[in-house]
Amino acid sequence: MTSFACRKRKFTPRKAGIHPPRFVLVIMPLRILICPNAYKGSLTSSLAALAIREGLLLSLPDAEIVTIPLADGGDGTLETLVEATGGTFHTATVRDPLGRPISARWGRLGGNQSDTAMIEMAEASGLRLLNQEEYDPRVTTTLGTGDLINEALKAGCTRLLIGIGGSATNDGGAGMARALGAKFRDKDGRELPEGGAALIALKEIDRQDFAVSSTVPVTVACDVDNPLCGAEGASAIYGPQKGATPQMVSQLDTALAHYAEILEKTVGRSVRDLPGAGAAGGLGAGLLAFCNAELKSGIDMVMEACGFEEALKHCDLMITGEGRLDGQTGRGKVISGVIRKAKASGVPVFALAGSVARNTESLLRPDGLTAAFGLMQEPMPIEEAMRDGYSLLREAAERLGTVLAIGRESIEKT
Repeated sequence: MTSFACRKRKFTPRKAGIHPPRFVLVIMPLRILICPNAYKGSLTSSLAALAIREGLLLSLPDAEIVTIPLADGGDGTLETLVEATGGTFHTATVRDPLGRPISARWGRLGGNQSDTAMIEMAEASGLRLLNQEEYDPRVTTTLGTGDLINEALKAGCTRLLIGIGGSATNDGGAGMARALGAKFRDKDGRELPEGGAALIALKEIDRQDFAVSSTVPVTVACDVDNPLCGAEGASAIYGPQKGATPQMVSQLDTALAHYAEILEKTVGRSVRDLPGAGAAGGLGAGLLAFCNAELKSGIDMVMEACGFEEALKHCDLMITGEGRLDGQTGRGKVISGVIRKAKASGVPVFALAGSVARNTESLLRPDGLTAAFGLMQEPMPIEEAMRDGYSLLREAAERLGTVLAIGRESIEKT
């Protein structure tokens, strides 16, 4: 606790020569950096940061707190980057994961990046847009993401930044490409229906009318490093979250493997095993193949835009968090990014999560995590926990602040 709770100050008596200079321990207000991800389905990263701040101040009223809401390419990336750069939001009517018309936002970054459009695929193709009974990754589509890209291009944007987390889809980005002019045909020359399962019948991809020019730089903010297919691929790892049964997972993985073969024949490049190709149900692979996109760590991009490293230099400890800490946390998520940076700077990191999977804390400790705490003190239905996420997070932050305050008191007594 002493590493972040106190600082040494040199003290010299007024009458020089009476005593040699000595050091005294001065207890200073804690300087705390709060930088959570969104708590999926419950809180945006901005609301989460506010809840943590309120809770801490209840037990550490003199704390000096800086909040930097973060995102990793998924939900909240649009809001975080547009606000961080002083950009503007725009609204368009697009198609949701089931092809229904909805209103969705895209952004234009500010400052010297005003030619850059920020597209968050979750705005149009996100799981949060569906009721649980509608989850079916065999038929959901990224059409709406392609619609948003079209809107940005029509508005004159010449660079695209696309965040691809939080998807409801498993179509390899085929819907996105179709919205931008590509055609997907079976052996009889008929257009395929939407969804990942239909790709098993794919024979030919016609990209003659594809709307994104090869001169348009496309950067993808990606929150995972999974390949397209296999045991660590899009279908196996993320399909169950989107409603896939084991039988569906096998069906979708086979369809994406076939799709990858046709993609390679079409563009002359294999993308199925590239890190991040499996992100967003394979949208990563689609953007790599159709747009020659560059995949980058979403959290690293957001931290750079938000001035995270500068804030890190001036804090004693950091508090982060997200909905769940599990085996995927270390694969490009927000917490993975911040603990890596904090470890390099020697800053302790505490995480507040909706739930913490068994052994996850010990797995992340070598990467820089000091400790992790779940929000719930007693069992409750997940729906209730998500509904009450703000108060649960605030109370957990207050409890953490109490522990930190006790540590300070112990130092003062020694």
